Amino acid sequence: MSDEVQMDQEVYDRLIGEGKSERIARAKAKAAAVRKSKIEEGATLGPKPAEEATKALEEFRSSRSGGGGVATKTAAPADGGGGGRLTPEERAARVSASLGNGGDSGSVGVPAASDHTHRLLALVPPAGIQQVQSKQQDKVYTWPHLLLVEFVALLAAGSLLLVASFFLDAPLGSLANVNEVPAINKAPWYFMGLQELLAYFHPAVAGITIVGAAVLLLMSLPYVDKNPSAKPENRKFANMAFTFFLAFWGILTIIGSFIRGAGYEWVWPWVQGLGFVL
Repeated sequence: MSDEVQMDQEVYDRLIGEGKSERIARAKAKAAAVRKSKIEEGATLGPKPAEEATKALEEFRSSRSGGGGVATKTAAPADGGGGGRLTPEERAARVSASLGNGGDSGSVGVPAASDHTHRLLALVPPAGIQQVQSKQQDKVYTWPHLLLVEFVALLAAGSLLLVASFFLDAPLGSLANVNEVPAINKAPWYFMGLQELLAYFHPAVAGITIVGAAVLLLMSLPYVDKNPSAKPENRKFANMAFTFFLAFWGILTIIGSFIRGAGYEWVWPWVQGLGFVL
């Protein structure tokens, strides 16, 4: 077992600085170290010269013809300038010469001094032998993963409301009297934001223009924010829009519920108490 090839640290640092992955940088750094060691030993890198290829071809021809000098169908020029296609014999000779078989044509593609029994067949593109599958998405069934959680949440919310109904008195009140107006007359809490807008703007503006603009904004959100991600950290625009809406409507509801007193006047809670009525 040969020792592990040491990598060229300078090449590795340069590739990491360029943003390459650690695996690619390590492989290229090892290849650079091997090339450097071969250059120091005096070895010639790159493909073999045309003269050596022609010599190996002639040796292969002579071994096939038994030394009788029988000519093949095509002959390669000595300068390697021929542009014709190689015959199967010529290709086998070049493969044999590159693997160190010399003129031995008995086992083309297998090194002469080797115990390996495999042969060199062809280079097949990875797409031809690999089945690329799409990334598995994290999916779960509606039952029991979703419905069970919703059922537990329903039980918890119902239990909370049941317990609160024992301690909080929220009567319906007497019948309405047109001759008597209550001192504190407010809408339900879920409409307090709209009632607070009516205190600042004309009813047409507060009830139609602002509300209509909000509805149009909600309808346009899928066309403005086209991010397909379902992760909250990737939906910056959606998070910002919902945060602004929640803060705006929540502040209006809190003001109308707790700070507005008799006659819907602004009253601080520490002066006349909370103006909240169940």
